[in-house]
Amino acid sequence: MDYFNYKDNELYAEDIKVRSLVEQYGSPIYVYSKATLERHLRAFEDALAGKEHLVCYAVKANCSLALLNIIANFGCGFDVVSKGELMRVIAAGGDPHKVIYSGVGKREDEIEFALQKQIKCLNIESESELHKVSEVAARLNIKAPVALRVNPNVDAKTHPSISTGLKQNKFGIAFEDAARLYQVIKNDPHLEATGIDCHIGSQMTSGAPIIEATDKLIALYHELEQMGIKIDHIDIGGGLGVTYNNETPPSPYEYLAAVLQRLKDIPVSVYCEPGRAMVANAGILLTKVLYLKSNSERNFCIVDASMGDLIRPALYNSWMNIVPAVKRSASDALPGSDPNGTLIYDVVGPICESDDFLGKDRRLNVREGDVLAVRGAGAYGSSMSSNYNGRPLCAEILVDGDKAFVIRERQREEDMWENERIISAIEEEFA
Repeated sequence: MDYFNYKDNELYAEDIKVRSLVEQYGSPIYVYSKATLERHLRAFEDALAGKEHLVCYAVKANCSLALLNIIANFGCGFDVVSKGELMRVIAAGGDPHKVIYSGVGKREDEIEFALQKQIKCLNIESESELHKVSEVAARLNIKAPVALRVNPNVDAKTHPSISTGLKQNKFGIAFEDAARLYQVIKNDPHLEATGIDCHIGSQMTSGAPIIEATDKLIALYHELEQMGIKIDHIDIGGGLGVTYNNETPPSPYEYLAAVLQRLKDIPVSVYCEPGRAMVANAGILLTKVLYLKSNSERNFCIVDASMGDLIRPALYNSWMNIVPAVKRSASDALPGSDPNGTLIYDVVGPICESDDFLGKDRRLNVREGDVLAVRGAGAYGSSMSSNYNGRPLCAEILVDGDKAFVIRERQREEDMWENERIISAIEEEFA
């Protein structure tokens, strides 16, 4: 459930017509619903209520300071994958003691910064990284809290680009190497094993893979017990899918119930790292129709949003639902339309790439100047946006009931090159 709904054929974000947001703030824009985000936060907290736990929002899904602040105020933790993300969390009011730090390529300065901020845990993804963390901790004269991110070789049954738990993936430490490396941690005076971590993929629409992975983590937990290694948490990762089209992912409660059943007698906290499931359907991308164009093969609906604003369709061939801000009646249709008043369009952007599209083969009843909404755009939309083709990053709006707040100003063209230098200007500066 989200709070983007039609009333009298007008699409609303909570209590505001989305069309009015475009009129006020321009296009394209991202629009987020605070009520939807809070509903999703509450769903995960309620699902884990029977067990000690920490919900760590995966910042990579959407790193808006305003959204991070809402999540922090809710009492959640964070899963970060860079120094920049950790700094964003702190800037947004997040507690570094509730942060876990993942990622296969942590730089030495990033590790040092994280340890200085006393984060909850570093998730280790290779033996080399483990030694580097030990070096940094020794230099700081501290004991680094670590967990091994174990690769259980479990197929998440998702898109290959976002599957992370198989042996051919770059992520995690091979399951068969885990016990040996936990012994290395035990013997190192500058490392402390605090948990076991696992993340097998994103956009999972079945709970079966996470149950299979959890069973492997439990087996490892008991092996560590026999080795005299006591951990305080098991991190099952994120990856719960959302509905973009006709997917039927389980609810957070359904997804986590079987996991909690397996862990109920194990004295550890349960960590999870939802990202997409928190923010995807809490956000939409609004875009204006610039031109309608047809040839002998296709109808094109050319909009002012591009793959630079939302790259998921081009990158993953992701299906995003595209709906009108105002529904037109079948009687108000263009020639050649079907009985419902729609024509089949490819919804494409202005970027000079044939893969610059938001959706293909969509039935729409639209006119030039209309506003379209791309639903489910709250995750991996803004956070993956770019300035390709010299296009500024779009504005972002947070809706709270009948109030709208600009949480990121629209980038100006001149802002795109403010950190660049022309050689002649540099020479003049130092002449």
